[in-house]
Amino acid sequence: MDYKEIIDAGKTAIGIEFGSTRIKAVMVDLSGKPIAEGGHTWENQYVDGLWTYSLDMIWTGLQDAYQQLAKDVQEKYGAEIRTTSAIGFSAMMHGYMAFDKEDQLLVPFRTWRNTVTGEAAAELTKEFGFNIPQRWSIAHLHQAVLKNEPHVPEITFFTTLAGYIHWQLTGEKVLGVGDASGMFPIDSKTRNYNADYLAKYEALVADRGFAWKLSEILPKVLVAGEAAGTLTAEGAAKLDVSGKLAAGIPLCPPEGDAGTGMVATNSVAVRTGNVSAGTSIFAMIVMEQALRQVHEEIDVVTTPVGDDVAMVHCNNCTSDINAWAGIFRQFADAIGAPVDTDKLYTTLFTAALDGAPDCGGLAGFNYFSGEPVTGFTEGRPVFARRVDADFSFANFMRLHLYSAVSTLKVGMDILLNEEDVKVDQLYGHGGFFKTKEVGQRIMSAATGGPVTVMETAGEGGAWGMAILALYLAVAEKQTLSEYLNETIFAGEEGTTVTASKEEIDGFNQFMQTFKATLPIEKAAVETL
Repeated sequence: MDYKEIIDAGKTAIGIEFGSTRIKAVMVDLSGKPIAEGGHTWENQYVDGLWTYSLDMIWTGLQDAYQQLAKDVQEKYGAEIRTTSAIGFSAMMHGYMAFDKEDQLLVPFRTWRNTVTGEAAAELTKEFGFNIPQRWSIAHLHQAVLKNEPHVPEITFFTTLAGYIHWQLTGEKVLGVGDASGMFPIDSKTRNYNADYLAKYEALVADRGFAWKLSEILPKVLVAGEAAGTLTAEGAAKLDVSGKLAAGIPLCPPEGDAGTGMVATNSVAVRTGNVSAGTSIFAMIVMEQALRQVHEEIDVVTTPVGDDVAMVHCNNCTSDINAWAGIFRQFADAIGAPVDTDKLYTTLFTAALDGAPDCGGLAGFNYFSGEPVTGFTEGRPVFARRVDADFSFANFMRLHLYSAVSTLKVGMDILLNEEDVKVDQLYGHGGFFKTKEVGQRIMSAATGGPVTVMETAGEGGAWGMAILALYLAVAEKQTLSEYLNETIFAGEEGTTVTASKEEIDGFNQFMQTFKATLPIEKAAVETL
């Protein structure tokens, strides 16, 4: 069969992910190969002191991304999308969308980016003995409770962005366990909300007289492969404004962007992990057992099947590298030797491999914004060096690549050394790994083990969501990990790089300088 016949027969799946700056739609065939895509660019708005996206932006963006997908299908294959085997939606995790009994949004959508829930997060972390970061949905709800916001007594349901989209298209108030784990802590044994913490929360707010109980207003938790409803006629019309898409298409559980990243990098099995490195950087390790202690530097979420995942999330990664690349581009232009972007970055990154393993006496911080892992609410990019430092181009670039991952290293050391978390396979994806070998070698030096980049690493979360949609059909026969290994990633080994002992020792020496010079960053924030 050619692709037109495959599309006409509905032997495809569609994944749509709402990222912070782009909504992306991907169609795959039944083997998981991407065959068409569409997208829509958007930006959050800062309204009344909070970061948000309006409902109009959400629906306009979704419809445009879908229309762009349909246009791509038409142009490539001369086909129209009338049906598909399954659809899945994913989005930025956490945040807060609360609704009343008339299903009306009570306050504008509060995204994960808002850091206004410090009081609530601290109280809940203490109450549960479990780290509740500020961006989690329960922190947003509890902050509204503490502030006596008038909408709180009216709540009958609250959810994430992916959960909202899914509900509007199917009528089902459900959430994939990975996304749910960013709303409220999950018990990995029951694959559901932690019953002890639910009871503690309900006792905590019992004297406020709310008509609701937390367990009643949270979405129902589903694991990957479970039926999550079908596209209603109203939902089909809302998604496809052309009216061509049929109702009745199965939907898989909606997921968060962390879960789709795990799927897209084949890191859902215990003792695997992935590092996503671009504008921000985060690592996720699937754990064999729960952490022994509470660490504010570590979030605990789950895979799409409910296994515990330790996440180290840092706000800063490649922005400072990009800024320096801009300086070098300006210099090249000034001397009449303009350089294209790929060559510029490849040259900068490759030069770093010739630098000294400890950066030769150079130091720096890549903090464009605050960095909670090291205790900073604001950031200032800083470059510093000893008078006797080996101030070479290679060392300069190695310093900036080290700086991009140094804060992640702080959190990873807690996991690997203090908590003795085991990692057999670590996968890298994102712009930091684009130049062959370089980002992998630096990350391997930071983590002390091998780092693998798969050929599919650039496909992203929408593709991962499409794979979860495909998984609906085979979930009774295979675990998600088996399905990924035996079908989606079969025969794909990727490229693995392992740093030398000298490089690992050098990075550790650099980290001693990094920690010792944190007061420089503090002074820069206070005075610059």
